[in-house]
Amino acid sequence: MSTAARLRAHLVAARLAGVVATSREDSLRSYRLFAARDPRVLIGIDPEGAWGVRELLGLMAEKCGVSADPRYLSGPDVIDPERTLAALDAFAGRIREVARRGAPVLLGTGHPRPLLGFYAGLADALSAAGCEVLTPAQGRCVDILTRFGLRTHRLAYVRGVALVREPASGRPGCEPGAHSHSPLPVRVALDAAAEAGGPLPELVVGDHGWVCGAGQLGFEAIGLADTDDPALFVGEAEGRVSVAVPVDDAVRSAHYRPLIRYVLNRACLSQ
Repeated sequence: MSTAARLRAHLVAARLAGVVATSREDSLRSYRLFAARDPRVLIGIDPEGAWGVRELLGLMAEKCGVSADPRYLSGPDVIDPERTLAALDAFAGRIREVARRGAPVLLGTGHPRPLLGFYAGLADALSAAGCEVLTPAQGRCVDILTRFGLRTHRLAYVRGVALVREPASGRPGCEPGAHSHSPLPVRVALDAAAEAGGPLPELVVGDHGWVCGAGQLGFEAIGLADTDDPALFVGEAEGRVSVAVPVDDAVRSAHYRPLIRYVLNRACLSQ
């Protein structure tokens, strides 16, 4: 059984692809909000095209493998594992290229509980390959609009991966970080790097606003995205995101370990 075939089986068994936990209702709601240009769903992308719900559904069917039938309104959503594998190969190609050059990189996540380990594995491998893993604006405050109103967060780095924490969230430093879609943290980080005279990242790796916010500013960005995250796929279609990998982004963190091994192997960074 080939490495790709084993990973494909894992993707389906862990519900990273195939039938996923993200519901069709959640995905369609995100498409409607994106079509209405709701900033909570744009997460940093300023679309050039006229992306209505029908166009978004067609794009997500092409990129992720969700049903293109507008009459399918409820139930589980689906990600085609073959599309996930193809995108992981492209993702690994960009990692391999930046490692070959020893270029500076920035990694950040709005999904720290499930995905921190995935990005930390990349950060470790890229650092070992001679890339500078950037940590600009460490400790900087960022005001983010949440469903509870405006909340002050603090930018932190764990194993080279940026995330945000709410200062009042219990014991500081013990919580994994806050779930966030906002592009503001990456803007703050990139502004701080520029103000300090660089270096600036040649590649930004992450999810949610980290990818879309960086891509909109002209930085090469790659990352993971669920079926209810159309912004990354629109960004990819319009040339502001290099690679968007369709995958459920909220399963147990251990389930992403085979993905990091696959990416590092494809990027020739396995240790």
